[in-house]
Amino acid sequence: MKFLVIWKLDLSLLSPQVASAVARMPSYALPLERSGRVAARYHIVGAHGGAWLYDVGSNEELERLIALMPIYNFAHYTVYPLAEMPDWDETGASPGRPDTATEAPGAGPPRESPAAPER
Repeated sequence: MKFLVIWKLDLSLLSPQVASAVARMPSYALPLERSGRVAARYHIVGAHGGAWLYDVGSNEELERLIALMPIYNFAHYTVYPLAEMPDWDETGASPGRPDTATEAPGAGPPRESPAAPER
């Protein structure tokens, strides 16, 4: 199960304890990255927070891993469950024929418009 977790520090709580917690985040993340439970992690540019992509076995495992974050009590979290994107084309295009993606089903090849009658 994959989840995108966006966390942002609560700036009203800034203190030496928060700075210490932020400094411990890389050490917390390293074993999770090595095990594959954290697939990727990013800093959100211009913000005091991050975006982490978790790949876990259950909702309960995700909850536990978030609760173990050093910044857990100093941040707000938004959790997005993710779904795999299918490999098949939902537009009805035939494989190997990318030009058919915009055609209406059963429309066939484009035809020339008949010439307007001369007056």
